[in-house]
Amino acid sequence: MKKFFIGAALLVGSQMAFSQAWSGKGDQKAQAALNIYGSEGLGIKGSYDYGVADAISVGAGVGFFFGDKNENSDLTIHGRANYHLQDALNLDDRMDIYPGITMGIVGNSFDFGAHVGFRYFFTEKFGAFVEIGNRGGLGVSINL
Repeated sequence: MKKFFIGAALLVGSQMAFSQAWSGKGDQKAQAALNIYGSEGLGIKGSYDYGVADAISVGAGVGFFFGDKNENSDLTIHGRANYHLQDALNLDDRMDIYPGITMGIVGNSFDFGAHVGFRYFFTEKFGAFVEIGNRGGLGVSINL
């Protein structure tokens, strides 16, 4: 039994050693989350980010919200841009902090928003994230 736990700990530790929250140009992330606060209320959302420079990513997102009383704001589709502070703050490779902006539509209205996010990767492919802002959320992040 002792060998099993040692083996499991080594496996998990080796996976954590290779995890990376942000790798710069060419980096790709897919995210899925529960929106528990923000301007649209309770909902679900997904997003994709692509690294276009050492510290900049652009992407797109979609969300469906069911907590707002205004039926015209149930669906949001937006573009997004983030500035990744991992290198500037000398963070561990498994962590990333990123402020960002979004621009798109909410229902039948134009929308502009801002957020601050934090990602932590447990393995090379799988991590968790939280974003605070207009379309804040808590969910999973996947390295593609």
